[in-house]
Amino acid sequence: MTSRTDSDAGANVGGREDLVQALTEGAEAARTDADVRSCPYDAGDLRRSAWVRGYAKTRQLPDVD
Repeated sequence: MTSRTDSDAGANVGGREDLVQALTEGAEAARTDADVRSCPYDAGDLRRSAWVRGYAKTRQLPDVD
C-alpha cells in the first residue's frame, strides 16, 4: 500500500497541527465577519476543508422570522 504525500496531485496533506491551526483560523475569520471566500488555502488542500469547518461551526446563521 502506498501512502499519500504532499506531491500527490499538488495537494497538501498537512499534519494534525496544521489542520488544527486552519480550523482555528477559520473560526477566527467567522468571528471577525470575514467573507468565507477569504480562505487562504487552495482547493484540494486538506487545510481548506478544516478552515471552512471552523468557519461554519463559528458563523451564526441569520435569524429568520
